Amino acid sequence: MKNKVSNILKHGKLGLEEIVTLLRSDGAERTELFSESARIRRKYVGNRVYFRGLIEFSNICDKNCYYCGIRRDNKEVERYSLSDKEILDAALYAFENKYGSVVLQSGELSNSRFASRITRLLKEIKKLSGGKLGITLSVGEQTEEVYREWFEAGAHRYLLRIEASNPGLYAKLHPDDNLHSYQRRLECLYLLQKIGYQTGTGVMIGLPFQTYEDLAGDLLFMKNLDIDMVGMGPYIEHANTPMIDYKSELLPIKARFELSLNMIAVLRILMKDINIAASTALQAIDPIGREKAVKIGANVIMPNITPGIYRDNYNLYENKPLSTDEDDDSKECLEARLKMVDVEPGFGEWGDSKHYFERRKPRGSVRKTLRS
Repeated sequence: MKNKVSNILKHGKLGLEEIVTLLRSDGAERTELFSESARIRRKYVGNRVYFRGLIEFSNICDKNCYYCGIRRDNKEVERYSLSDKEILDAALYAFENKYGSVVLQSGELSNSRFASRITRLLKEIKKLSGGKLGITLSVGEQTEEVYREWFEAGAHRYLLRIEASNPGLYAKLHPDDNLHSYQRRLECLYLLQKIGYQTGTGVMIGLPFQTYEDLAGDLLFMKNLDIDMVGMGPYIEHANTPMIDYKSELLPIKARFELSLNMIAVLRILMKDINIAASTALQAIDPIGREKAVKIGANVIMPNITPGIYRDNYNLYENKPLSTDEDDDSKECLEARLKMVDVEPGFGEWGDSKHYFERRKPRGSVRKTLRS
């Protein structure tokens, strides 16, 4: 295995078979993998980590995904929706603490009232920060018209996780109805790129039914889609979901964590200049899970700035960090934690994806014409 990993890293050819080999890395070969991914992170995206203040503003969702704790049919969860003032206060907190950007995230809703509210909030966040606060949206599938409206109102990044790029596996995670279409999800990702968003996606790692080949396919899917940013992490089961029936088939939680780090490392080698987030799910397994991800390839952290009285009800999975852990996401604590892994906090910076700007450069003959 060590010789195989060394040869793959030396020659740089990363097809499905090679990626599977890297994902299976353990021991000394895993150390070698991480050393290479850390080197590439430093070379291509630098030694800074950028902050996205995460505002989970509602857990009301029209979707009924089999794995998710806020799925529509979960009657055990207490539903909430922050007021506009609470959202704007959280955005102001991010601005004053120099987080650089915020992420507005919620359950998936698709209606005109919801769309208009997001537009209003985007404009207000831009106003309160003098246009200085970057904004990422993660609010699901919408029409092209709505995506354009939000882009023009000030959102410039959008995260829409595919969760599983294999259509067969995707079908096992979602009901077979018009609200849960793999093709529709894919079309939305293309729409976001077409409109001009820095476009992000991601997957869950360690799902029931999932193979190493599926995960390797996920990474190639991201590369082929020419994605700008990725948020992915270990699958953590939730008791009030249909997927809990397959708990006995899951990898041990520690193995899911380690496999997630391998995925981040390989993705960094595969897509050198994209933004990769260190997910909260890593922190749910290991108190310094996010920092470990940063050390080997990630360059974005999303401190949770949702008001504490609501945060505990945005439970996509079990053991999610709670409101009592909010000191872990304070500016001072984040800065101290990043020093542990020898990286710098990019306070007050948007930290946009370098890949996005490279992707949008004119290519070939067009570029030559422009230069001449």
